[in-house]
Parts: sequence; C-alpha cells; structure tokens
Amino acid sequence: MRIEFGVTSHTPGTGLVVFAAKDAVLSGAAQVLDQALGGAITNAMKWARFEGDVAQIIELLAPSGTDASRVLVIGTGKPGHADAAVFERIGGALTARLLAAETKITVDFGGLSDLAIDTPKAAAHLALGASLRAWRFDKYRTKLPEKQKPTLADIAIANAGSAGQEWVRLEPLVEAVGFARGLVAEPGNVIYPESFVERCRPLADLGVRIEVLDENEMRAAGMGALLGVAQGSAKPPRLLVMEWDGTGGKAKTSTVLVGKGVTFDTGGISIKPAGGMEDMKWDMGGAGAVAGAMKALALRRAKARVVGICGLVENMPDGNAQRPGDVVTTMSGQTVEVINTDAEGRLVLCDAITWAQKRFNPEVIVDLATLTGAIIISLGHEYAGLFSNSDELAKQLVSAGIATGDKLWRFPLGSAYDKMIDSPIADMKNVGTRDGGSITAAQFIGRFVNDGVKWAHLDIAGMAWSSKAAATWEKGATGYGVRLLDRFIEDTLEA
Repeated sequence: MRIEFGVTSHTPGTGLVVFAAKDAVLSGAAQVLDQALGGAITNAMKWARFEGDVAQIIELLAPSGTDASRVLVIGTGKPGHADAAVFERIGGALTARLLAAETKITVDFGGLSDLAIDTPKAAAHLALGASLRAWRFDKYRTKLPEKQKPTLADIAIANAGSAGQEWVRLEPLVEAVGFARGLVAEPGNVIYPESFVERCRPLADLGVRIEVLDENEMRAAGMGALLGVAQGSAKPPRLLVMEWDGTGGKAKTSTVLVGKGVTFDTGGISIKPAGGMEDMKWDMGGAGAVAGAMKALALRRAKARVVGICGLVENMPDGNAQRPGDVVTTMSGQTVEVINTDAEGRLVLCDAITWAQKRFNPEVIVDLATLTGAIIISLGHEYAGLFSNSDELAKQLVSAGIATGDKLWRFPLGSAYDKMIDSPIADMKNVGTRDGGSITAAQFIGRFVNDGVKWAHLDIAGMAWSSKAAATWEKGATGYGVRLLDRFIEDTLEA
C-alpha cells in the first residue's frame, strides 16, 4: 500500500474521509464538506445514530455536491483522548471497510483538533494502522472472487503537516511485521528449519550478519535437549543467528532475543489431538517475531547492537522420535527427564539460551515462545504472559507493550515452583502438574539463565495467531512481538 503525504485535495472519483469527535462534533474539514453537501453529513449522522465513537463510520455514496466516489465520516472518540492507538484503530477500520471497494482514498486532517497527540503523529499512526490491516495471505487462493480481491492501493493524507517525517520512523514496521506474518502463515511443508533460514538470508543485504549452525555443529556444542526434539523429523534442525550492530562497533555487549521456532508441532510421541493440529504451523511464532524485529532494526538503521537467535526444529513422531521418560543432557550440562514430548519448546529454548550466553555474554535476554496452552486459559487472546527475574526489565517490556499495542501481563516466578519440576532421576523434568503450567515452564527456562543476566520470557501462545480479524490484522498471523521488541530496543538502547 502506498502512503502519500502533503496533498491538499482529493482525487476526483475516489473516496474522501473526514472526522468527527464524540457527540458527532465535526472536524473543520468535515464542516466545510457538510456545507458543500447541503447538510447531508449532519442528516446522515442523525438517522444513523452516529455518535463519533472511535472508528465508528458512516458512509455516503456518490453524494451530490462533491466529485468523491464516496464520503466517509469516522469517529475519533472523546475530545482530548485520541492517541496513537486510536488512530491505528481508525486506519485499520478504514482499510477493513474499503480494501476491496476503492483504489484510493484521501484522509483530510484539516481542522482536526483536541487530540492527545499532535496531528502529524496522528496521521502517521493512521497510516500505520491502515497499512498493517491491509496485509493479506492469499498466495494459495487460486479462485478468489474478483469482488474479494484487494484494490485499495493508495492512501493520501491531506493537511497533516510534517506527518511524512513521522512516517519515516513507522514505515519499516509495516514491512517487518509483514515479514513475520508471512513466516508464521506459511504451512509446515513450506516453512521448516532449512527454509526458514533461507527466508531470512536476505537480511544480510540490510547489514544483518547471518550465522547458521547445522545438526553436527549443535551436536558438537552439546545441545542434547534441542536435538532430542528434532530427532523424530526428516527435516534437520538449525540454529539461526542474526546479528545487527548499528553502533559501529562501539557497543561491547549485546541484547539477545531468542525465539522458539518449532515449525510444526505434532506433539511428538505425546501426540496432539487431530482436531486443530493444522494450527501448529504457527508454533514458530516466537522465531517469526525475532526475525521480524531484526528486519525492523536493520531497515531503520537502529543505533543498537542486538542478536536474534531462532531455535528451529520440527517435532514429529517417527520411529526415532524422543520417548516420554527419556533423559537428555542439555548444553549447560544439566539433565532433563522428558515427561511429555509435547512440552518441547522449553527444550529448544534452554539450549539456545545457553549457546547465546557462551557466545555473546549478554546483559539482557528476552525470549519469545508460543509455549503453553495454559497462558491462553489465563489471559485469553488479549495479553501475552511476561515472566522475568528483573523488575526493571519487566517494566521496560510492559511499557513497550503499552506503546505498541503488543500488551503484556506479568506473572510470578519463585523457588516454590521449582519443586513442581524436580525429577527423581534427573536434574529436572520438562513438565510439572497442570497447576501453574505457564509458570513452571518459565521456571524451567530460568534454570538456564546465568547469574547476573537480566532475562524475560514472553509466552505468546495466545497472541501469535488469531481466529478473527482485529483492528490492525486480518484473521491469521498477527505479527505479535515485532513492534514490541523494536520499541523495547529503541527505549532501552537508543534513548
């Protein structure tokens, strides 16, 4: 989708959008347009019971008095409350309404006042919401009806001052989130460890240093937990390492982002029920988010040193697959009794985190994983779970989540939960009881974090994929985590 700033009028024969606040208070541009239309807007608001709530829309088709194909009035909510998130919702609502109905629209910010942010920022975030909502995954649909095919290709922003300068910062997020969504949306026969790596190799053209460990190299490093998950699959595992240094070598330590990349998860020998198993193609949502975040940092030339690591495996139940009751030795030297082969993500993460610490000696590690169904029971599809050994790091991540809409809710950790994953024959087992399942999973990962390292675990199982459309995404892959990580890096390393 093309975003154009600096226009002063709309293109004849295309859509025109103006604003109204709560209680149907028209913006300056909307008032002028209403007069030109002989009060048609005011009349339509009355009969449609339009109140100006956030993203509420009324539409007039080819009204007399203008050369627009249609006029839309969209609500901004209570005066003084319309912030960046509100305008992203507004942009998303416009795209959802017009994606297959118009080729171009002009959004007129003229005379729009009493906002929580200035007009240029409001316009840029509207463009962001509209662009994110326009992303579709139609590549395998060969018989899509013409009237369902997207046609909206251009959004012109009028009378929004320096919005183009604000857009420079936000535009890379559109491509980065789309990149992550594409990885997550692809089926398991298309995206598997080796092909995931190949999708990420072009990041090198942006200045990201790519390193890949194959199965032999991981075996030599002692990654018995990660390799145990992968041993039942014909698709060999990979450890993908992406390093971005926008400091010119000045930064001596890295912040490390680690993503769970189970490209398809059958559950292994502890096989999942057949119903819904097709959704397990998105069990690499954490790795997708890390890859997307690395692309965002590179596109905007972030002044930070960041390493993204993706542990990539496929969890399958063949004759060589890991069995319940097996004991594996992790790269850290700690041993794990595998009680449930469907609790595989933590086995991937523990070795990836150990390798990251030995290689990069980071001060901060943030891991993301579609780890537990228990987190969905706790939080639904509104928040991802946050677990951390650092109050400071937790606050930074929560703040970044609020700013971007990738919301987080913090859960406890503590030694009392350790007892639930103690094993009678190994150092630990990979699952406890059903009680506190998300917490004990995080507690397991925490055993592999070195003393002094600030660490946070984000359980994004309820957020990486959506069964219904929302403000800034169509149903399917959401790209959750990309904006969160990008903002976290900006706030903590570039401030």
